Amino acid sequence: MAPERDQAIFEAAIKLGALYHQWVCTPVSPSTASTLESAIQESVSLQPFVYDIRVSLARTQMRENLFGYSELKGTMFNVDIITKVGSSCCHARLQRKGDYPLMEIVSCYEEP
Repeated sequence: MAPERDQAIFEAAIKLGALYHQWVCTPVSPSTASTLESAIQESVSLQPFVYDIRVSLARTQMRENLFGYSELKGTMFNVDIITKVGSSCCHARLQRKGDYPLMEIVSCYEEP
């Protein structure tokens, strides 16, 4: 693999792992989910090599506790990220697979 492609894959993977561990257990409710989605997108997009990121949270999994909010669980994430190093891009994803939050590389490609 080319060094830029390797770096793009690494950057996508490390950003998804950090995103997951940074935001899990954050208080959330269906009424605040869109604000949290935007905050996650904007925060991650500040990092080097992030070309694009889309975050959506599964509101159907949000169950209010005694105090009126839910805690963000890994299975609530649906994240697509594209990192770009030089002309090499990596599209990676974090999404629910059964009862597990799975991170995976979707594709790698070169942009002109």
